Amino acid sequence: MSVPARVVIVGASIGGLTVAESLRDEGFDGEITLLGDEPHLPYTRPPLSKQILAGEWQPEQAAIRTAAELDELGICVLTGRRATGLDVGARTLHTGDGPIAFDELVIATGTEPRRHPVLTEASTLRTMDDALRLRERMDEARRIAVIGSGILGSEIASAARKRDAEVLLVGRSGALGFGGVGTLLSEELVRLHEAHGVELALRAELVAARPACTTAAPDATALGFADGTTRTVDLVVTMIGGTPRTDWLASSTLELADGIACDRLGIAAPGVSAVGDVAAWFDPITGRHRRVEHQSNAIEQAIAVAGRLAHGAEGAQPVPLFWSEIHGTRIHAYGWFDPERPLTELPTAAESAGTVYGSHDDAGALRGVVGWNAPPRDFRTARAAVVTSARPLVAHS
Repeated sequence: MSVPARVVIVGASIGGLTVAESLRDEGFDGEITLLGDEPHLPYTRPPLSKQILAGEWQPEQAAIRTAAELDELGICVLTGRRATGLDVGARTLHTGDGPIAFDELVIATGTEPRRHPVLTEASTLRTMDDALRLRERMDEARRIAVIGSGILGSEIASAARKRDAEVLLVGRSGALGFGGVGTLLSEELVRLHEAHGVELALRAELVAARPACTTAAPDATALGFADGTTRTVDLVVTMIGGTPRTDWLASSTLELADGIACDRLGIAAPGVSAVGDVAAWFDPITGRHRRVEHQSNAIEQAIAVAGRLAHGAEGAQPVPLFWSEIHGTRIHAYGWFDPERPLTELPTAAESAGTVYGSHDDAGALRGVVGWNAPPRDFRTARAAVVTSARPLVAHS
């Protein structure tokens, strides 16, 4: 394999930046150009729904690298630069400021929040600017509705309760989700939210929203549900999932479905790779292309792609790792989880105050673990026992 002279990376979040840094760590001395459509230098996103939203951090605390550090690494960062198209055959990236040639392109454009059909103008959260606007609005709101029953919905509900606001968490499926664990932790999450005063409406279909037009709360919104009930709130936040940011690739030859389809090494086409939330790598565990929307996965994929580009090394298949903090409870999940198979409690140290759950495959092998406020030692012990080989989760006859 020939080493490329110029690597261009689209997407200046943790996945894209990790590709650039890892290339330098691997001894790559060619040109590296990193494009981001935001005006900010790369920052880490998980604190947006946690420390930033809670007012515990200022924006600079989420920064990953300073401009001087990026210069020292020889990484050319182009902020405020949006990709508009890709010619795979000509190895040319098109941007609003003109074309950029590349030997290898890595796409790390992530996702954008899915808009609710009824609440098209509601607040949502993806960028630092979103988080700062939402934080300001939450400071003024006493009644907040969060639409979305996944990890981010739970985190935003938790941040709102820290402000002592009344919180309504709305979902349609009847359960709460936690990334790749699916709804296997739903009962524990329900109890956690209820213990902290969050009102749950998990089988509620939102069908209407209109200004409430009250003198006391001129910005209030009246929400209407399919069962005929209505609720008036000061602020509505929608977190109903993300859509891969691939619109700019519509005229390219890449395979686009739920993200950019890649092989097990992250290759989408000759000279083109993808990492992070936008990338659907082939997963030999499940036998299908899948996206994993979490920072740790983006980092592992980025390191693997950088090693391959620098000297042809094939990194280990990334193992999904999720984590969150909700109402002060830290939850970690590692591995793969069969949604049809309930979690089982695993043994921990006698003095442990937390709990570790396991997910087993058809052969009884441990394939995934969850730490629920578990001490790091207990979670590390359980994680080390997870079987990470490419054996399928479910036996096929």
